[in-house]
Amino acid sequence: MYFYEIHEGDDDLSTAVLLAHERAFTPDEFFALVKKARALLVDSHEEDSLSEAVANELERSSGFIHVTDDKLLASVNVDETEEGTFLVTADEAARTVYVRRDDPGDN
Repeated sequence: MYFYEIHEGDDDLSTAVLLAHERAFTPDEFFALVKKARALLVDSHEEDSLSEAVANELERSSGFIHVTDDKLLASVNVDETEEGTFLVTADEAARTVYVRRDDPGDN
């Protein structure tokens, strides 16, 4: 299995999606597929982001697997402490997003 990434956005806020495929595409081949899918969807898509829309199109048209939360079977938080290492509870109605923020004291 080979893995590919599509991302959009800037340094402050970005969206990244992962795709998997049984075939190894060269970077140029993958780029061409992404550009073709983007051209189809750039003006109209139902997903929250263009990168998600492109990933879904590649799943439909080119046999990729769009690695999404609904395909995730387990999530574990790992920490140097025993208390900080735990199985994350999954809720089908929610999606966990981790955001790093700068401490106001760091200015």
